[in-house]
Amino acid sequence: MKTLSETWFADGYIDFELKKYTLLAYLKEINGYFNENKLYPQLADLIFHYNNIVAFRENKKYLQEQFPKKLTGIQIEKLQLLYEQMIADDELMEELEEIINYSAGKMKSTISDGTEIYEFIEQRLNISPVGLVPLDHNEGYFFLCEGAARNTWVYHYRLSIFEKHDEKYRSIKTNFVDVWQRTIVNSYENIKAELIRNKTELPNPAVYAIETELSYPLEETLLPVAKRSLVRYITVQA
Repeated sequence: MKTLSETWFADGYIDFELKKYTLLAYLKEINGYFNENKLYPQLADLIFHYNNIVAFRENKKYLQEQFPKKLTGIQIEKLQLLYEQMIADDELMEELEEIINYSAGKMKSTISDGTEIYEFIEQRLNISPVGLVPLDHNEGYFFLCEGAARNTWVYHYRLSIFEKHDEKYRSIKTNFVDVWQRTIVNSYENIKAELIRNKTELPNPAVYAIETELSYPLEETLLPVAKRSLVRYITVQA
C-alpha cells in the first residue's frame, strides 16, 4: 500500500495542486481497499494522517503524547520547525493552510466511509463466553467464526492497561493458535477442553466465541474489528 510521510503536506515544493494530486492518489488507493471491505491497516493509517495535519494546523506541540508509536523525536522536532518556518512567511503559510484544510476535509470524508464499514461489521458480531469465565479474564482465547464457513480460527489473547493523558486504556495482543473444523465432535466446549489439555500454562482460561454471518476478509477486517469488540465486551462485563 502506498503511504504518505508524516510531513507529506510540507515536504519539498509546497504547491496546492501538487499536494492535492498526491493526496487524491493516496485516497484512491484507500478507497479501493474499502471497496473490497478491507479496513486495516488502511483505516488506521488514514486516521493517523488526519490527526497529524489537524494537530499541525492547530499548532499543537504535544505530538509525542498523541502519537507515541508513530512519530520519533526527530519527526516531532521537524514538524515544530516547519511550523515556525511557515508562520513567518504569510504567503507560504496561506498555501500550506489551503493544502491542510482541503486535505482534512477529504480525509475526514474517507474516514467516514471506513467507519461506516467498521460499524456495519461490529453490529453483526455476536460475542459469548464458552463455559464459565474465570475472575481473571485478561488472558485466554477467542474463537472467530464467519459466514457459512465451518472453520473456527482460534487465537490466544492478552489484555493490558496503559495510561495516556491521565486516562487508562486497554490494549490487546493476539497470537494465532490453530484452525478447527466445526463439527459435533469439535464443539466450542470440546475445543476449549483440548486447549486446556495441550496448553498447560493456562489451566483455567477465559474463552469467548465471536460469530458473524458476514464473509469479509479475515486479516484485514474481521480480525481487527473482532479484537476491538472483544476488548469492549470484556471491559463492560468487568
